[in-house]
Parts: sequence; C-alpha cells; structure tokens
Amino acid sequence: MHLLIIGGSDAAIMAGLRARQLDPHTDVTLVVADQYPNYSICGIPYHIAGDVPDWHDLAHRTRADLEAAGLNLRLGTRATGIDAAAHTITVATPGGSQESLGYDRLVVATGAGPAATGITGLTGPDALGPADGVHQLHTIDQMHAVQRTLATRHPRHAVIIGAGYIGLEMAEALTRRGLEVTMLHRGPEVLATLDPDLASLVHDELARHGVHVRTSTTVRSIRRGEHGPVVISDGPAGAQEIRTDLVIAVVGVRPDTSLLTSAGATTGPGGAIAVDDQMRTGLPDIYAAGDGVTTRHRLLGDTWLPLGTTAHKQGRIAGENAIGGHATFAGVLGTQVVKVFTLVAARTGLREAEAHNADLPARSATCTPDDHKAYYPGSHPITIRLTGDPATGQLLGGQLVGTYGTEIAKRTDVLATAIFTGLTIPQLSDLDLAYTPPLAAPWDAIQAAAQHWQ
Repeated sequence: MHLLIIGGSDAAIMAGLRARQLDPHTDVTLVVADQYPNYSICGIPYHIAGDVPDWHDLAHRTRADLEAAGLNLRLGTRATGIDAAAHTITVATPGGSQESLGYDRLVVATGAGPAATGITGLTGPDALGPADGVHQLHTIDQMHAVQRTLATRHPRHAVIIGAGYIGLEMAEALTRRGLEVTMLHRGPEVLATLDPDLASLVHDELARHGVHVRTSTTVRSIRRGEHGPVVISDGPAGAQEIRTDLVIAVVGVRPDTSLLTSAGATTGPGGAIAVDDQMRTGLPDIYAAGDGVTTRHRLLGDTWLPLGTTAHKQGRIAGENAIGGHATFAGVLGTQVVKVFTLVAARTGLREAEAHNADLPARSATCTPDDHKAYYPGSHPITIRLTGDPATGQLLGGQLVGTYGTEIAKRTDVLATAIFTGLTIPQLSDLDLAYTPPLAAPWDAIQAAAQHWQ
C-alpha cells in the first residue's frame, strides 16, 4: 500500500502517523510545500512575544521524529494537480522541475490560506509587503518576516487588522515587545465568537494594557508613506489615516480547495471540500481532512469550522480509513479558548443567537461565581453564560471569561463533554466534580451557573 499525503500540518501529519501506527508496512509519503512539517501555526504569537525564544520549538515533532515514525518527507515540493482516474499527482520539485507521483490512496490536507480582504495594497500585483513593513501572518515564513522587521526596522507603532484569536494574541505579543498597538476590527466588538457584552470584557482588557481598539472600522487600503505604511479606514468617526511603522493583517482564512476542485471534488459550506464522516471526498481513493474541508457540528450538521483540534481528529480518521479502516468522525462543537494578557475567554457549542439562527429554541442565563472559595486567597470571579433549550433544558452552549489561572479552559471542557453526551443544564449539578478550597467550591462555578439557569 502506497499512501500519499499532500500537506505537512496537523491533519496531514496525523493521517500519516495513524496509518503507520495501524500498519507499519504502509509506505507513507508526505508532499510538503514548505520546509516546516508539523509546526504549530498557533504558536506564532508566542514566539514573537518571546515566550518561545527558539522557533524550532514550535515543531510538534522534529523532522527526525517524523522520519523515525516511518514517514517519507518531500519538503519544498508543491502539488500542482491530481489525476484521480490515473491515481497520480503532479508536483513542482525544489529544483523547479515537474514530477508525477503515483498512489494507491491519497489524503489531501492543504488547509486554509489568508482570506481575500478587499484591502487595496494588501493583495494583488502592487501589494505592499515585508519590505514596506506590511505583513500577513499565517505561515512560519511569514513569522520569520515579522521577526526580521522587528529586528531591523525597530518599529515603535503597529496596526493590527482583525481582532480574532491571532490578532488578539499578536496585540499582546507586540505590546510586550514595547510597541504601541492600534487594533482595527470590522465588527461591532472584538472576538466575534463571543456575545458582544462578554467580548467587551476582552476589549476592556486590551485597553487596560494600552492597546487602542477601534471597532466597527473597515480598512479600505494601505499605501506607502514617507516614513512607513499608511492605513486608510472608515469608522464611526469617518475616514481616517493612521501612519504607522508596522502592519499585521490577520483577517481570517478561506479553505484551500483548488487541487481537489480541479480534480472534480464538490464543495460544501464555506466553500470547503465536502467530505463524509469517513473523510471521503467522493473521488476514488481520495480522502481529505483539516481546514480545507467541511466538518460535522454535532448541533448544526455540516459546516466549515477551521480549528487545529478538528484538523487533528479528521487527519487521524482519514489516515485510518485510507488504509482500509472504518473509523467515523464524531463531530465537533467549536470549542475554543484564547488568552489575552491576564484574561482568558472560551466558548463551546452554540450562543443563543446562533441557536436561533439554526431555528433551535434557546435561552441563556449568566452569573459570575468565584473560581474557588473566596476565603482562600487569590479567588477571582468567572463570568459564565449557559445556553439551553428552554423546554427540555438540554445544554446547547457555554461562554466563559475570567482571569488567567481560573481554569477557564478545563471548565469549558466539562461543558463540551456535557453537550457531547447530551446532558441537560440541571444535570450539570449531578456531576461529581473535584473540590478543595484553593481550587474550587463544593458547587463548582459551572454548577453554580447551572443552578442560576433554573
């Protein structure tokens, strides 16, 4: 069996490792467009902040680790076409020549790339780039380019376009590097994955650390100025120009689908490649996984939800099934968490507005219990919002915002597990959760929130 995998990030690596784990005789080759197999893109802000000084440490596994596991790596090799009938792909080699590679089974895990922004000067033939102090940030090479700008141009002011997860983390990273940061966001509040009133807590945290946040602001263009880039935007105060030293654009991603659509694969929500629960594309012997494909949300059905955790799971399923297995993807809930300075924000499942948009009955309740017993030093309040079906009490979603160190992520994991298994909000009170005064109360914070919902 020759298993060929296109891609070198989470889904691709997991597919290859799972296939080799189940059948050590499987010949697995990964075609990787860059030189960075199995690197954590999510870790980029932490290298720029200085928390991870050596960028090599962003690798989940080294190249030697991957090769020791039996994966053959073709680095710097870009797949340019798939012939599904002939079971071959064409690639551009590092030397610039074209080559044809055959396969018995193929897994495509090309992920996602930066979204088309419509910002003049950011994309297109006349786009500004790193030499102008203008960066998009999605790859390890782009991370290196940002680091070079910081080291050689010594910027004092930065504009970040976009207030999603990477944008928020970069605001912290650059602030800690000593830069004055202005964040421009098109939406009415930062972190659109939370309800606006909860996201405003994140907004306040940014402001408390000196980040200038401008919401409801659309960036129209970026041009060269006399001393650096100039960002032109429209916002509540009208058209504005910001003269700056550094621009970081992190405005979302779109699925990278061209290889598979050219080969005849169909697309689904978000324009991602449509796959079934076995990660099959519908093309003979071709599987796909990761940020470039659709995923099954356990409450919404088929959707597109590009997350590293989802890519890991889908890659494992694809690798197992590509060598003859029968694994089924169990679906996801969109569980996410982000740290912003001293605050952590998380969500899982559906917000009330999302439930209503899907024609699901829902209501929410919010309370702010302490993370542990108040008499033990260092307790902090956690804002918790639970969303459920008003008739049945079925838990549909949860949002949590609290101080770093209050176990926001793990409490969100409890809620995700509860939604996954179909618990009601009242049943959260029945869970046998850990208690000791320095860490929790006899009724954990999420149980206190559940009792408030009733």
